Amino acid sequence: MRQTILARRYAKAIFSLAEEGNAVDSYRSMLRTAAEICVGVPEMTDALTNPVYPLDARLKVMIKLGELVNADKIMASFFRLLVEKKRAGLLPEISTEMDRMSDAAQNVSHGTVISAVALDAALQTKIQATLEKITGGKVVLDARVDPSIIGGIITRIGDKVLDGSIRTQLTGLKESIKGRN
Repeated sequence: MRQTILARRYAKAIFSLAEEGNAVDSYRSMLRTAAEICVGVPEMTDALTNPVYPLDARLKVMIKLGELVNADKIMASFFRLLVEKKRAGLLPEISTEMDRMSDAAQNVSHGTVISAVALDAALQTKIQATLEKITGGKVVLDARVDPSIIGGIITRIGDKVLDGSIRTQLTGLKESIKGRN
């Protein structure tokens, strides 16, 4: 929990700088790429976070990472700050928080649609359009298949759930019948 709070603070700081410079998308991309490199190459994370390595060596690794993602001066300074404050290990979480802040600023919601069988592209597009009308913003859907719902769909966006599954309807019917006895 503490790590998430720290990551959110760092993300908020770089997000504010990105907004001022009208560079939210490029900073988001730089952070995401840097985070993917760190996750994909555990030795990189170790070189950035292990106190056994001197600060100068860790900074050189971060400078190289900055070059790999084409970091500008502000992002390079941000990366340097992460190493100096011993927060380089938070890079993946900072990237995730930056994505959330950027999506919120652009009124983009992420949701999941669960169905018993795979949905074709046309139906997914129709569901997405309906959810965009309901939310009043853009919706990015992740489609999943769960045969246990029997039929219908379940959609989740944030903390909102729309459950139109046959499984839920049958459960409700079962409870209704039990209640009458």
